[in-house]
Parts: sequence; C-alpha cells; structure tokens
Amino acid sequence: MNLINKEVTHKHFGEGSVVKHNDSLIEVLFATENKKFVFPDAFRKHLKLHDQSAAHSLEKVIEKKEIELQRIEQEKEKEKNRQRQEQQLRSEHEKLMKNHKLHPESQMVFWCDDEEQSKVFTEWKVFTGVIKSGNNKGKPNKPTRLYQNSVCLLTARDANMSEKDRRIIGAYMVSEKFIGKFCENGYIPAHSEYKLQLTEQESDQMPFWKYYSNDKFPDKMTWNTGKYRYFDNEWMAQILFDIVALKSDTQEKELAQNLFEHFCRLNRIRKEELPEPNGVLMRL
Repeated sequence: MNLINKEVTHKHFGEGSVVKHNDSLIEVLFATENKKFVFPDAFRKHLKLHDQSAAHSLEKVIEKKEIELQRIEQEKEKEKNRQRQEQQLRSEHEKLMKNHKLHPESQMVFWCDDEEQSKVFTEWKVFTGVIKSGNNKGKPNKPTRLYQNSVCLLTARDANMSEKDRRIIGAYMVSEKFIGKFCENGYIPAHSEYKLQLTEQESDQMPFWKYYSNDKFPDKMTWNTGKYRYFDNEWMAQILFDIVALKSDTQEKELAQNLFEHFCRLNRIRKEELPEPNGVLMRL
C-alpha cells in the first residue's frame, strides 16, 4: 500500500501529509514539524486518512494485523500455560522423589517369550501378566515396587537351551510419570529416551546369571514360574555399566552412558563404589 502524499488528520497536530512509510513506521509532515508513528497502529486512534479508498484498504491491513496479534497472544498464553503445567509436574515429581523411600530391590527382570521379543522393541512396553488365584484372579499384576528409579530388564532364552543360557536382550527405564502402585492395566511403558536394545552378538556377552542369584537357592539357576522378578538396584547398575563398555556404536554408547548415569543418580549409587558382579555363574 502506497500512502505517500496522502492527507491525514491527527487529533492533536491537525492536518498533514504522509512523507515516508514502511511496514512498521509512518512519517507525517504537519504544519510545523514531522512526526513518526507506529504503522498501522497509529490509524486505530490518532490518525485518520482523508482518502476513503485508501482508508478502506488500510482497514483490511489493520484487521489482518489484529488477527495476527491475537494469534501471537494466544500462542504466548498457551506457552505460559504449558510452562506452568510443566513446572507443576516437575514440582510434584520432585516432591514424590523426595518423599519416596527407595526400595533396595526396585528393579524388574522379565522373561520375554518369542512373541514378546518380536514386539517389545517396537512397542517399548511389557505386560506383567495376570493374577492366577484368589479374589483378584484374572486381574493384571501390579508392579508395586516400580518407580521412576526403576529399570525393566529384558531377558530371553531359547526353548532348547538350559536356564544358565538366559541372555540379557535389552533394558529401559520406566516412563517418567510411572508409579507402579497406580498401574491398573499391567503394562509398564518405557522412558521416552532411556531405552536400549542389544544386538545378538552383544546379548551373547551378557548372561543374566552372571549378575543374579536367588536368595532362597543361591547356587541354583532356576526360573520355573512367573513372567518377572524383582531384583537388586546395584545389580542393575552393574548390568548397565557393562552394557556401556559393550557398545561400540558412538550414538548407542552415549545413550547407554546417559542411561547408566541417570539410573545411578536416581538410585543414589556411586559408580566408583560398585562391586564386581557376583551372580551364580561367577561362583561356579
């Protein structure tokens, strides 16, 4: 829009004509001096165009800008609300973590069958199974010990192999907002970032029983029933530490390192004080 030489009236400075303007400023020559105004805002209250055709076109420009300003304000308000909600969630999480007493065995190891192995690394969740007897028969098991400090360790073994050949195939921190005692459907979702899959070659170097032993049968490698078991926080730290050393791909190694450090921080474990693995395989 070209407004040069167009006549205007200002409620304080009187009549004048436009000498310069761009998308953000307009300069008007009045009887005694030049004045600069914000464009097109000045035409909302202070300036009035004499040329009706130009004034009509200007109204459309002003209307368009007002719509854009409203959109920007709405976006700003949405962002403020998002930040407020995020801060509230962060505060609630910090409060929960501060008041939460860490269970020394708040990690969970899963036995993944063939069907689960085919989808666990795409869906990134595991199912705890259902209760077999009692009043709650048929309802999903609640992973009550799991919290934001917990890892789900994924293991598997071929049907024709013995239990000592069970291998670790992956691991993930539970979802950022996950609290096991509130889990009604039995599904444990993965953290948005901290999740690892091992290659077949890597898995062959990570025997599960190198790290795990059953208190009731400390010299036996037995897993006869159930989809999962709880196990020691330090054992999980040992496993994650060894996975870091195992990874050769730069990106995968960095992810494994970040997961390990995040895990140690949440579980208040000093990596310098980690003992050596002492599972059943290490004592044979």
